[in-house]
Amino acid sequence: MNHKILAINPGSTSTKIAVYHNAKPVFLKNILHNPDQLSEFARISDQYEFRKNIVLKELKDSHINIEIIEVIVGRGGLVHPIESGVYRVNDRLRHDLLEGVMGEHASNLGGLIAYDIAKDLQSCKAFIADPVVVDELQDVARISGHPRFQRYSIFHALNQKATARAYARLTNHRYEDLNLVIAHLGGGISVGAHRKGKVIDVNQALNGEGPFSPERSGTLPALALAKLCFEGSNSLDEIKRMITGEGGYVAYMGTNSAYEVELLAQDGDDKARLIQDAMSYQIGKEIAAMCAVLHGEVDAIILTGGISHNPMVVEYIKKMVSFIAPVVIYPGEDEMHALAMNGLMVLKGEIKPREYDESTMVNVQLPIWEAKDKEKDEMMKDTRSDE
Repeated sequence: MNHKILAINPGSTSTKIAVYHNAKPVFLKNILHNPDQLSEFARISDQYEFRKNIVLKELKDSHINIEIIEVIVGRGGLVHPIESGVYRVNDRLRHDLLEGVMGEHASNLGGLIAYDIAKDLQSCKAFIADPVVVDELQDVARISGHPRFQRYSIFHALNQKATARAYARLTNHRYEDLNLVIAHLGGGISVGAHRKGKVIDVNQALNGEGPFSPERSGTLPALALAKLCFEGSNSLDEIKRMITGEGGYVAYMGTNSAYEVELLAQDGDDKARLIQDAMSYQIGKEIAAMCAVLHGEVDAIILTGGISHNPMVVEYIKKMVSFIAPVVIYPGEDEMHALAMNGLMVLKGEIKPREYDESTMVNVQLPIWEAKDKEKDEMMKDTRSDE
């Protein structure tokens, strides 16, 4: 059967759309948006009607008959932490995407646009798949070192999961039977320990944990960072930009282009080579740490994302970690294909779509001793009020 799928992936200044007939792309388009137009909207969620209409116009102008679309899969956004999978866009999910319960990001628009288009089509359903907030951490990985701070799972779940399944198919295995360490190397870098189909530990790539990257500072010396926060007139927004957006290559080299730094390093620029090697070094350290999480029982180490096209970075990492397990390269990332394939698996009955509700949200409880301390404090308050 020839299934028809529409994938929608909104970015900060663009919206990528793709139409697939089964696993074959028949239409791909990256729609660029004028930043001045987007700035007219107070919140990112206010853009979805505007972007939806542009998507519909682009499909119409390209003579794509949307009436035959069976499934629309939007890029998952910053919703409550959930288990991995494909989720039907229900009222609760729409509400949380609109409200930005875990933060505002253009990816929140994916599910909203998918729902709005699907509701006007006969027998068409809207989904999101493996958003960045997929949380499968083991409890021990949540402890940071101080009870006021907790580690959270935010990473390139869609691409890491899709790459893991692709490797499993290639090697005639089930993803659920493999132990893998996967490093997504892009504007942000996330390194995940995949144990039997679950990402039991991963650096929180969005807000400053793990290796530095073209745009992010990664883990910084804690006390030095704390001192900086109280020096001069540094605002919270300035510190946040330093950590995410203006860190890494941007801070050291004045560019967020990994390709530019690669060319400089190839041409003998000593600083570019050192900074590129330092990033590769930190990636190798993070990979080795995740191999330790898996007790050294690692079937493969996989490098993916745009920077995995860089042979110098790849070779540097290989020299550090290939003694642990084979290093496999899946250069680039294809989120559009990953979204479409999740939709196709639903249509073929290979996976069942899930409901976004309390049963699938990951309820991160306080450690038991904190819960007891809190309960004791409440009891003391009650006692004092009785007096």
